[in-house]
Amino acid sequence: MLFQVEMNLQIPHDLPAETAKALKAAERQRAQELQRAGLWRHLWRHAGRYANTSIFDVESSQALHDILSELPLFPFMDVKVTALCRHPSSVHDDDR
Repeated sequence: MLFQVEMNLQIPHDLPAETAKALKAAERQRAQELQRAGLWRHLWRHAGRYANTSIFDVESSQALHDILSELPLFPFMDVKVTALCRHPSSVHDDDR
């Protein structure tokens, strides 16, 4: 199943800098692992904001929930999820 996920981050200003740095490094590592595994298919940054739009390819909404809730920066995210399905007017035979 494909899902569009918008993540807006709001890291508290009073979070110690070293803690924030470690969380960001762990987040990057996990995001790259999920991309290499084919679960986090696309990742785009929102220009001028600490936010992204991503496409996940997972087996279920529960699988997506599990992935998102285990991300190191999840406690600081406002997440919006939209389930996607193929459009009959698409010129592509796949979900790229």
